[in-house]
Amino acid sequence: MQQKRRKFRPRVHTGPCSFCESNSDPDYKESERLQRLMTDRGKILSRLRNGLCQKHQRRLAREIKRARHLGLISFVAAR
Repeated sequence: MQQKRRKFRPRVHTGPCSFCESNSDPDYKESERLQRLMTDRGKILSRLRNGLCQKHQRRLAREIKRARHLGLISFVAAR
């Protein structure tokens, strides 16, 4: 008899949102902080990986896109 495969479950970050704790909002000028919430390839991490609330995840995505258009963050990873 064949065993069933378990589905892959990503590591879930539990606890309060880091922006809610510090009582601040994401800002496009803080490029170092924004890059920590992205993959090395330049993709925006999901809420489950970041541990952000829905409100701050939406604002984070908007600020990352602003920083990309201003040239503070690259669109893709450097080779």
